[in-house]
Amino acid sequence: MNSEREKMKAGEWYTCLDNELEDLRVSARAAVHEHNTLPPGDRGPIGPSLAKLIDAENAIIEAPFHCAYGINIKLGKDVFLNTGCTILDCATVTIADQCQLGPNVHIYCAEHHKDPIKRSVEGLEIAHPVHIGKRVWIGGGAIILAGVTIGEGAVVGAGSVVTKDVAAGQVVVGNPARPIQATQ
Repeated sequence: MNSEREKMKAGEWYTCLDNELEDLRVSARAAVHEHNTLPPGDRGPIGPSLAKLIDAENAIIEAPFHCAYGINIKLGKDVFLNTGCTILDCATVTIADQCQLGPNVHIYCAEHHKDPIKRSVEGLEIAHPVHIGKRVWIGGGAIILAGVTIGEGAVVGAGSVVTKDVAAGQVVVGNPARPIQATQ
């Protein structure tokens, strides 16, 4: 029988109330707390404990920052996450090279069960990966939902809620985010 962590990783329904998953979240919360409270000169681009969880290549994460696990986040070269970013990484979140996320951008990988008993009593959820291609710019306050892929060079306008994939080079805005004609 698969553990809840294995189910989560495989993209199957799992219970988030599992002890192993809670232990991983506790570790992430401690790492996030250290990152958010260290003086910037001591913290560096990513706090030491958080850097052990996140697979990051020359990225900068401004404080405050929050993640669910950290172990499912991969940041490419020269990625910048501005203050207030939240990544609920129940599935893999890949942010490719030279991406910039504005303040208070949120990325959510989990979807909760629609049945109220399964959702609230059993804690059932399912997670889908999020992939953000190279040189994407995501404006402040945008929300990226589970399973979304954002293509290389795309732009997500501030405050947008991205519910579907975004093509390479496309500019999307609104709730739900829709393509617009970009003006140079």
